[in-house]
Amino acid sequence: MKSRDIAIAGILLAIGAIVRYLSLIIPGPIVANLVIAFYCLAVILILPTVTEALGIGLVAGIISALISHSIFPPGNLISEPIGALVCLGLYRVLKSRPSFGPGLTTFLATIASGLTFVIISMVMMAPKILSTYATLGAYIVVIVPIVTLAALANAIIVQLLYFPSARIVLRGRE
Repeated sequence: MKSRDIAIAGILLAIGAIVRYLSLIIPGPIVANLVIAFYCLAVILILPTVTEALGIGLVAGIISALISHSIFPPGNLISEPIGALVCLGLYRVLKSRPSFGPGLTTFLATIASGLTFVIISMVMMAPKILSTYATLGAYIVVIVPIVTLAALANAIIVQLLYFPSARIVLRGRE
C-alpha cells in the first residue's frame, strides 16, 4: 500500500472514530457507526488488497473496541475485519455501478459486521446475561433492526461523501 493510501485510510478512520466518539453523547441505541462508514469509504476509495483491507478492519476493530458502549466490545476485533473484507469484495463487484455502488456496498458491509457482532456477543454473553430462549430471541428482535438502521445511515453517509471524496483522491493521482 502506498503511503498516500495509508494516509487516506488513517485520516478517514480518525474522522470516523472522532465522530463516533462524539455521537455516543446522543442517547439511544440507533446511531450510525461512523467507524464502519469511514473504513468502508477508505476501502472503496483506495481499493486495497485483501490483506490490507483486513488490516484496515483490524485497526477499525481496535478503535471500535476502545470507544464502544456495546455489550461485548472485543467482538469488534472480529466483526470489523469481516466488514472490511465484505466491503472490499462487494465493491470490486459493484464498482462499475458508481451511482449506487458505494452506498450498497457500505449497507451490506455494515450488515455483515453488525450481524457478526451480534452472533459473537450472543455466544460470549448469553451464559451470563441471557438465561432463557425467549430472552435470547428478544435480544435478536431488538438488535437486528438497530443494525439495519445503522447500516442504512452508514450507506447514506458514504453515498453522499463518495463523489466529493473520489474527486479529491483522484485529483492527486492524475
